[in-house]
Amino acid sequence: MSARRAHALLAGAAAVLALAAVAAGEPRRAASTVDVDRLARTVENEEDHVTALELARWLRDRKPRLRIVDVRGADDFAAYHLPRAENLSLTALTHADFRPDETVVLYSEGGTHAAQGWFFLRARGLQHVYFLREGLYEWLTQVVNPTLPANATATQRAAFDSAAVLSRYFGGSPRTGGDQQAGDADPAATLPPRAPSADDPTAALLPRAPSGDGTAAAVRRIRQRGC
Repeated sequence: MSARRAHALLAGAAAVLALAAVAAGEPRRAASTVDVDRLARTVENEEDHVTALELARWLRDRKPRLRIVDVRGADDFAAYHLPRAENLSLTALTHADFRPDETVVLYSEGGTHAAQGWFFLRARGLQHVYFLREGLYEWLTQVVNPTLPANATATQRAAFDSAAVLSRYFGGSPRTGGDQQAGDADPAATLPPRAPSADDPTAALLPRAPSGDGTAAAVRRIRQRGC
């Protein structure tokens, strides 16, 4: 199954579950305010999500009124989360205050819960809402450890060079085909190895837990589950 097809099925299933929840709680309000056809078109056009690299650029470029929400549990959030993220459960998300002009990006480990949260916020009338397509797993593979495959094409090399710049900005470790692959590395080694330099005081680091062992375990769990 292609990644695009898998994403469509994931988002569709999330929308169905979320619609059922909204309808069960407030049937009259849901029936009068949720434009399901419009949401379906948004999903079909793949306008409901951002990639990890897109989100990394938004963070690096200080996109105005950007709000990043981690919908995982508090313990997982404390162990490892994205820069500038806040932690809200799906239940809290339905009641949280959001400004109409904010760009909201939701993420979970692999994307499913964030996709459900996306529907909740769209059902509330918010327009600038996205979820991280494959969650923290995608952030780890595309931003923390982008890897250039052996015998890469010119297009792949150009994409890798661009990703590597972002990766280093966030303290990541870009790898070429001859390097140790990200999946074989010690998870703790994928975390920021340095502090911002004097030449780049605005460089953003990936948050880490007080204990290196705890952070490594969190990253290992994300890689294994990816859900």
